[in-house]
Amino acid sequence: MQDVMSRLATLHRPRLLVRSARTEAANYNRTRDLTRILGGGTLPSPGAMIMQLLDLEQEINQQRLSQDAGYLIARHIDILIALMGEANYLPASKVPQAKRFLGADKGAAATLTTAPQTSP
Repeated sequence: MQDVMSRLATLHRPRLLVRSARTEAANYNRTRDLTRILGGGTLPSPGAMIMQLLDLEQEINQQRLSQDAGYLIARHIDILIALMGEANYLPASKVPQAKRFLGADKGAAATLTTAPQTSP
């Protein structure tokens, strides 16, 4: 579980992406949203799902950074929403750490740490 926490702690994305995801994070539905993102199948535990989502997010972020024509901002936001939502399912003993890393103690349901936006 610590690896999940350390990966969440180092996740920094532009404010616009995070704000967009934060807007919909309160409406997160695990079954509906993960089925759409992953295309179906059995859903693993929240910790394992966060690791899988972090891998997907890293791939799509690389597309964003390289200005890949296949980059879909809506998919990126969906993955960020799922990360925020899954963090809320972590065991109670891990919640204070997850909320600190995700910024949820700042009044939002769960947010990622934001990084300043840079111009292309």
